[in-house]
Amino acid sequence: MRVKLGFLLRSLLIVGTFLALVTLWSRLLSTQGEDGDPFARQMPGRDVNKPNIPNNGPGVNNKFQPVVPWPQVEGVEVDLESIRLKNKNVPQQGAADNNQQNAIQKQYLTFKPQKIAYPDPVLRNGVLGNFETKQPEPPGVANGPGEEAKPLVLAAEYKDVVQSSIKEFGFNMVASDLISLDRSINDLRHEECKYWQYDERLLTSSIIIVFHNEGWSTLMRTVHSVIKRTPKKYLAEIVLIDDYSNKEHLKERLEEYLKQWNGLVKVFRNERREGLIQARSIGAHKAALGQVLIYLDAHCEVGPNWYAPLIAPITADRTSCTVPLIDAINGNTYEISPQGGGDEDGFARGAWDWSMLWKRVPLSKREKERRTHKTEPYWSPAMAGGLFAIERDFFFELGLYDPGLQIWGGENFEISYKIWQCGGKLLFVPCSRVGHIYRLHGWAGNPPPAYVGSSPTLKNYVRVVEVWWDEYADYFYASRPETKAMVYGDITTLKKFREEHHCKSFKWFMEEIAYDIPEHYPLPAKNVEWGEIRGRETDYCIDSMGHTNGGFIELGPCHRMGGNQLFRINEGNQLMQYDQCLTRGADGSKVMITHCNMNVYKEWQYIKTLHRFTHIPTGKCLDRSEVLHQIFISDCDSAKTSQKWEMNNLLAV
Repeated sequence: MRVKLGFLLRSLLIVGTFLALVTLWSRLLSTQGEDGDPFARQMPGRDVNKPNIPNNGPGVNNKFQPVVPWPQVEGVEVDLESIRLKNKNVPQQGAADNNQQNAIQKQYLTFKPQKIAYPDPVLRNGVLGNFETKQPEPPGVANGPGEEAKPLVLAAEYKDVVQSSIKEFGFNMVASDLISLDRSINDLRHEECKYWQYDERLLTSSIIIVFHNEGWSTLMRTVHSVIKRTPKKYLAEIVLIDDYSNKEHLKERLEEYLKQWNGLVKVFRNERREGLIQARSIGAHKAALGQVLIYLDAHCEVGPNWYAPLIAPITADRTSCTVPLIDAINGNTYEISPQGGGDEDGFARGAWDWSMLWKRVPLSKREKERRTHKTEPYWSPAMAGGLFAIERDFFFELGLYDPGLQIWGGENFEISYKIWQCGGKLLFVPCSRVGHIYRLHGWAGNPPPAYVGSSPTLKNYVRVVEVWWDEYADYFYASRPETKAMVYGDITTLKKFREEHHCKSFKWFMEEIAYDIPEHYPLPAKNVEWGEIRGRETDYCIDSMGHTNGGFIELGPCHRMGGNQLFRINEGNQLMQYDQCLTRGADGSKVMITHCNMNVYKEWQYIKTLHRFTHIPTGKCLDRSEVLHQIFISDCDSAKTSQKWEMNNLLAV
């Protein structure tokens, strides 16, 4: 039978069009998921147009492409001033007012009452919890590097480029860029966590992430993990606050990338470097859609079913602030493991020593007895500050952060004390876990802007102590004597806030909430002398060199900046730096520095008239070698100039 050529061509065209439509439709369906499936909104995690990095290290496959090629991205910066002038009259996305100074305290004389009756979660052993996923978590790339949070180890030949990335961003960005932004991770929760049933009437949340010159893949993996593992009906928005970054990849490229989420993820840009603390207060103003504010650092990965356990206590009691258990993401290999320390279950309470250094202490018997089940949330006196959830209105009622706190440091204690002393409570939530990358040694850091001045963290500590510690402030000044004359600004408004809200005393807080901290970090004795320990009539001082917990002290050029050269000797005959004491090393001669409480290492006497430090147990004297830069003890000899010292006060400004 004869077939016309035109009919045949038309038939082929129709069939081809039909097949193309079927293929397109199947692809569209494959990108959509059920509404209740937290994995339904995974997004492609890598830029396939970027060139590959050859890699021959174990676990690395050449077919995987980096999100950002190295080392080309390093050092690429933009002119922020020209951008600011160009956009001066352009309103920011979703912002009614672009004036950053509007992000200040808004205080209320009374807190709003609890309006929602939310039932307690129920533990049904053997019955999978209603927020648990029914299927295993899909990988970002099947059998790809870093999947299931397995370590990615690069070959030694990449040492230089890895160190370059660590210097710039604080992490091994070469490895990070090879790992899918949607990677699967390990589940570090206790088994009991999988069987909790939560009422589904949970509050919605705005996720706030502040960043400054963050690496691309670590920042975006934070965003991807939130979208991947959060039930979308509770995720109101993700708000990124760019704290005056000048990296090119955080400008137009970021804005274009975020468009794939159709407004779910938005970025606001500060017009000057505000620092983490005030940028978070700004974020609270920008994030207006969620009932709860969840703060995450810019280099995190949320864990399986992290949301419901974290938000349920706040839904039940609006004055509760919750903190997930924080796991450690290795900044070199991106392996995720539980944070060390704590009790036999790895549970710890947030604490501090009397110089205001962050500490963790094991969960006490008193706290264990307060719970019915092991994985229930438990009270903590303080939080680390990087990751927490708080009802938005309650945070504003508390006045957000003290607007006088600058850049970073002390804000975690301020908000913790404010919550507890003014009627709220702070809970650590074992069944909500979030991985966090800690900066690696070798990071160049982000120096504070010039307008901030010197010692912003110390000034923050003094403000917090002066507002909240009452008579306990004496113990801080005993540990940080250099801050006694520090100018810390006006705190009148903060004192008024305490008075109007009838906030409890620090004594009440120490006795009822933080009762176990003195057991681990006893109240310090009064100082006899403090300052730099300088070799008499020399320019050499004793320097801890940052060593702790068994390291040896050394002799270095005096810099009169305190820090590692600031020591104190107290009435208990302890020669100390922060929570560390000086004592004789194992060789019987060298002097080491190690953690101590108030009942040990009472070994030193300073005889000011003789310019001599005597080691009481041996009767020997503190000595030095300016050639070897060593500190040791030796037989006392009044003729030896190397055994003569002077202790000079240093004041921070």
